[in-house]
Amino acid sequence: MNTQLDTNRHPCFNVGVKGECGRVHLPVAPKCNILCNYCNRKFDCVNESRPGVTSAVLTPRQALSYLEQVLAAEPRITVVGIAGPGDPFANPQETMETIRLVRERFPNLLICLATNGLGLPPYVQELVDLKVSHVTITVNAVDPEIGKKIYSWVRDGKKVYRGLAAAELMLERQLAGIAALKAGGVTVKVNTIVIPGINDHHVPEVARKMASMGVDILNCMAVYPNAETPFAEIPEPSPGQMAAIQKEAAGFLPQMRHCTRCRADAVGLLEADRSDELRSCLTACARQVPDLPDKPYVAVATTEGMLVNLHLGDAPAFQIWGPNGQGYALVEERPAPPPGGGSQRWWDLAEVLKDCRVVLVSAIGDTPRAILEESGIQPYEMSGFIEMGLQAVYRGETAELLKGRRLGLATACTGNRRGCDM
Repeated sequence: MNTQLDTNRHPCFNVGVKGECGRVHLPVAPKCNILCNYCNRKFDCVNESRPGVTSAVLTPRQALSYLEQVLAAEPRITVVGIAGPGDPFANPQETMETIRLVRERFPNLLICLATNGLGLPPYVQELVDLKVSHVTITVNAVDPEIGKKIYSWVRDGKKVYRGLAAAELMLERQLAGIAALKAGGVTVKVNTIVIPGINDHHVPEVARKMASMGVDILNCMAVYPNAETPFAEIPEPSPGQMAAIQKEAAGFLPQMRHCTRCRADAVGLLEADRSDELRSCLTACARQVPDLPDKPYVAVATTEGMLVNLHLGDAPAFQIWGPNGQGYALVEERPAPPPGGGSQRWWDLAEVLKDCRVVLVSAIGDTPRAILEESGIQPYEMSGFIEMGLQAVYRGETAELLKGRRLGLATACTGNRRGCDM
């Protein structure tokens, strides 16, 4: 492996090369382990450029195929990034496998990650070994009393934290991750979302603390008001407000002033993004059906065996379907765990459906969705014939056939770049 990496060829960290060096984000990390009060990942709007948005989610192998095609179309790409649409370390297996594949196939490309830092510490040494050169961590507060206003919840394994406990855990993991990255020689950028009335007065203190830990650069990002979030009515800071905050923070750390708030599937130069042009390539790669030999089946919530028409929580049993060479066949019916028991019911259901790659339902709540996803089972909301859903899953045509969310994503809209009030 060629170990000589020109780390100066990262356009987000070196403004001087933004017109000649490009980046591609591989959207392989759909799940997130925290919920911020400004974040809404429900919608995929092709007119929006913001973190948390992508037109497709790729498996590691699909991502490698996509990267090969992107490099053929845009040879100025020097950086491969993973920035969601969730968090890389809420999806550690997919993230690390993608990095390994990219490093083996393209040893001279820079690799970077953007994370909230909660799940980062256990993977730092492997990142260093794989020569991940740049990591961005979003640190919105270094005072948990402020942080508790920003995070709705934080999930560490099977345990969910809220309020002050959530903010304290986030900060502890972020500081540990930054310290380990700097000890390993990784270039670290911190993103701070500036939220008027919440943490705008606190940004200099964030900068001070990050500087003391050896962070290389700070990116102050204006909050992006998103519909259906607790912070939807908080106004975006004005350019003047942001300039004043950056000026004060610059007393502690160099400032990134050319951020374009990239999508999780961004590709091209910062000033000449080609996401629209290469979207068909992305979605074509996402339709390459992955080989999941340990999960050959699809579970279905249905009343009569013809339509997908039951809410996950209302299904007394699930039909289990699989391909039979000529189409799809019903394999068996499995009883669901009885109602009650809180979250444990959904962990029990995940065990019942452990050999299923997908469960088709008419609707599903956030808690069971998160637990099933954590267990490697992807919930799809849809209405219509079971046959349509099976084709969507096994042929990779979900974007066209499913009305609801897959892994927090939805069908594209023609929105107004303000969070899509659909």
